[in-house]
Amino acid sequence: MGPVANPPDLPYPKTMPLHLITDERCVDYHMAGHPERPQRISRTLEKLRAQQDVQIQWAKPAEVTEAAILRAHAKEHLARVQAATSDFDGDTPAHAGIHGHALRSIGGGLRSLELARKGGVSFSLLRPPGHHATGSRAMGFCYLNQAAIVTLEALATGAKRVAVYDFDVHHGNGTEAILLGKPGAFFYSIHQHPCYPGTGTKDVGENCFNYPIAPRTPREEYRKVLTRALDALKAQKPEVIVVSAGFDAYARDPLAQETLEAEDFHWLGQSFRALGVPVVSVLEGGYSNDLPELIFAYLRGLEGK
Repeated sequence: MGPVANPPDLPYPKTMPLHLITDERCVDYHMAGHPERPQRISRTLEKLRAQQDVQIQWAKPAEVTEAAILRAHAKEHLARVQAATSDFDGDTPAHAGIHGHALRSIGGGLRSLELARKGGVSFSLLRPPGHHATGSRAMGFCYLNQAAIVTLEALATGAKRVAVYDFDVHHGNGTEAILLGKPGAFFYSIHQHPCYPGTGTKDVGENCFNYPIAPRTPREEYRKVLTRALDALKAQKPEVIVVSAGFDAYARDPLAQETLEAEDFHWLGQSFRALGVPVVSVLEGGYSNDLPELIFAYLRGLEGK
């Protein structure tokens, strides 16, 4: 694939500070051999603190109200995450303090929404991820669904139309289940199939749109599908876009079999910036040792470089 051209007519200044929302307590839990490991964050923070190409303003997660969570999740599910006395499934352990970690991930998304609405550029770099968590079930490394919670918060606080663009290589089944049929919410998932969790083979309802992609799809073809989904999203004229930013469609990710490179994530960042509406980005998957470089490429695109 040849050089990637910048999207034309960026609506923001050529460069502007990027807000990076994080809390280093998110590296405090782990399970030996589990791919959703603390180094995903710690090594990315090392990379971002050492570089001088992107201007970063550091921010902390927002406080999270129970009301915001309960727009997306059942009370019983929230109570179980709060107690977390037994594993949710083989992939989703009951780590000590996981409720607090999940709250901070949500808070990162909410802070990103706040900053995006003020015209800022922001990215929530926290764990755990969230897009597999349904209204009543934790699964797939996810406990509470920050993308869905942020979407519903945006709708509850003035936005009329909010779109989620999920480019994680795994289908965002939890986000889809929560947002299905919600007025003003639109969900777009571009993901490998077959692959965990096995869903997302077709559109659902009138507001959830799926773009399954076969394993080892050539980069050029993958990029065309990403573009098609982005064009469909733009046609909905959303006032806010929530991005489930998973970097596991990378060619050397251990949990999938896709073909994207760092340049493709840079292009995605540029593409979101060029839309001219508030864009909220939250980290989902991405399990290769190259994750810091992939996130950095995406952030450079978001910043306009």
